Amino acid sequence: MGHAGVLYCLAYLGCGAMGEGVSVFYNPRCSNCRTARGLLEERGIEAELIEYLDDPPTREELERVLRLLGTDDPRAIVRAKEDRYGELGLDGADRAALLDALVANPVLIERPIVVVGDRAVVARPPERLLELLD
Repeated sequence: MGHAGVLYCLAYLGCGAMGEGVSVFYNPRCSNCRTARGLLEERGIEAELIEYLDDPPTREELERVLRLLGTDDPRAIVRAKEDRYGELGLDGADRAALLDALVANPVLIERPIVVVGDRAVVARPPERLLELLD
């Protein structure tokens, strides 16, 4: 199964009270990602960890994540403080240019992004993921 299948078919694991699969855009070097994973594990929820730096999402996948977040603005998932953001001169970039930059430079994708069923949240702070579990 390709990356799209992992993220969007969401092998429904029967986790949590909702019975919905959980996936996380995950960077093992990120303390917020590790905390989010711990919060899920404390609740007995297994999540599909998507190590997006090794397996970058496609533009279509990013578009879907934005929809699940309830926005069409890619700035909602951009790490504007990354050096690469400045190097690419993205301050005034339009939507299309930002999406292209995210696909080509996954380090610019905010993390963790937690997806539960048809909803998602940028879990910063990590406790924001609890909104999806109610």
